[in-house]
Amino acid sequence: MTRIHSHSRGKSQSLRPTSRTAPSWLSYSTDEIRALIMKLSKEGLGPSLIGLSLRDQYSIPSVRAILGKSLNSILKESNLEMPTPEDLDHLVRRAATLHNHLRTHHGDRKNVRSLELLEAKIHRLSKYYKREGVIPDSWKYSAVVAQLT
Repeated sequence: MTRIHSHSRGKSQSLRPTSRTAPSWLSYSTDEIRALIMKLSKEGLGPSLIGLSLRDQYSIPSVRAILGKSLNSILKESNLEMPTPEDLDHLVRRAATLHNHLRTHHGDRKNVRSLELLEAKIHRLSKYYKREGVIPDSWKYSAVVAQLT
């Protein structure tokens, strides 16, 4: 696939584990893995960072293969999910940092353009999430919303 706002092709992604079953060498039980997920979520990590830390620190290759559910659904069951989706939240935070940068560097035209492209991504993604019912229809992006996060 290609990138949205550039002429280059995307980077190849890492491969998922080939087996969709729990590995035989795994020493954690399902209850221990759920407790780890809850602990990492309460520390303030998002779902993607929880998955990375489970993979890198605890050598748990795939939560879905072991528990049969995705990480987001486990967080939703325990009422620890984020109020907005993680990807949308990261884009809004990036827009806030760009707004702060442009407040001090008025002549930075390259970052004015990158802010326009970033806000276009936010609008496209929020339209999708509104259509899917993930965020409420009253949610609206503005620079003020970006400053609050």
